[in-house]
Amino acid sequence: MGDTLTPEIRAEALARGYSRRQFGRIAGVLSMSSAFARFVSAAHASGPSEAVRISEPVRIGANECWTGPFPETQESALAAFAHGNRYEPSNLRATLIATVAEQERIPVEYVRPWQGSMDPLMRAIVTFCAPQRGLVTVDPTFEAAWRTAQWLGVRQSRVPLLPHNDYATDVRALLKADPNAGLYYVCTPNNPTGTITSLEDIVWLADNKPKDAVILVDEAYIHFSRAESAISLVTHRKDIVVLRTFSKLFGMAGLRLGLSFAHPDLHRRMLRYDGEAASQLINVVALATGNASLRLHTQIEQRRSELIANREYTLGQLKRRNIYYLPGSEANMIMVDWGKNAASLQKAIAGQGVEIGRSWPIWPNRSRVTIGSRRDMERFIQAIDVVTG
Repeated sequence: MGDTLTPEIRAEALARGYSRRQFGRIAGVLSMSSAFARFVSAAHASGPSEAVRISEPVRIGANECWTGPFPETQESALAAFAHGNRYEPSNLRATLIATVAEQERIPVEYVRPWQGSMDPLMRAIVTFCAPQRGLVTVDPTFEAAWRTAQWLGVRQSRVPLLPHNDYATDVRALLKADPNAGLYYVCTPNNPTGTITSLEDIVWLADNKPKDAVILVDEAYIHFSRAESAISLVTHRKDIVVLRTFSKLFGMAGLRLGLSFAHPDLHRRMLRYDGEAASQLINVVALATGNASLRLHTQIEQRRSELIANREYTLGQLKRRNIYYLPGSEANMIMVDWGKNAASLQKAIAGQGVEIGRSWPIWPNRSRVTIGSRRDMERFIQAIDVVTG
């Protein structure tokens, strides 16, 4: 598989400290084959349980939206489906880029679509990290970044989220953990805590990190929040990449559509390994659905408000039962602290037909719970009453 890397790319990788033995692993990440399966299988380990044989289980474990794409996008999706025999039937990719650029007030050259946001996340680690230029993240956070770094032999620094900071990212601690890192990964709202890293803090990190290091800001859950986006920074900096996805609020997890925002020079570095195919050949139904979704401002706000109401209902019910949860989530998830082994609670709740999320090694007594529909969360509370009553 390492044979897919050109001599120029091999020389560049060697200059950054990779060994020839790692060429195959680099190519594996970029080809999204066995490496992709390795990372995704663990990162999305909270899918439907084989042990649960209930006709309609409540699935609040994988941070999926409780409902599908907006119904108003169906006509656009069907029109694209009818021309699915064409690689690019009607400039759908360019149309999506233009819509995104208009809404984010950013030049089209700074926008790239992908099949989800996993590829550019993994690709950024290959591109900007090296064995001696490590990856810095908080702990816990989305594990795909860790697994990519581990696969490549890249040094990792994980900064624990702490109660004195309300479990939000401490950017000064990130820099202190590795002042010479190649990539600082900031997920905001963070998965699994839903906590926000302010734009002010991201700017501070950008101004104080090594000049040649890059900040990867993962905004997969930003549409559930009203926090400021880091996209405003990319037009006047060459050291920030922002990721977005349609998998969450837009209900398109199975359609696979994501975006990256960065200076064109950064995108060229990310794409130099295997050409531009990864960002060019996108599912046309996903492109059409995503483009139509972005224009539904009223429906987006309604779905966001519904999510917030369901989250507040759930937190209120947990508080009434004296079950602790981490504060500050602005996403479609919360971390529930059971005060005992979370894996056993997850299994017991699954026995009631409710599939909740996993725990992280740093927090073995805490489970991530996705916020679903009001009915989903009522079923969750009912399951808690059964297993803890």
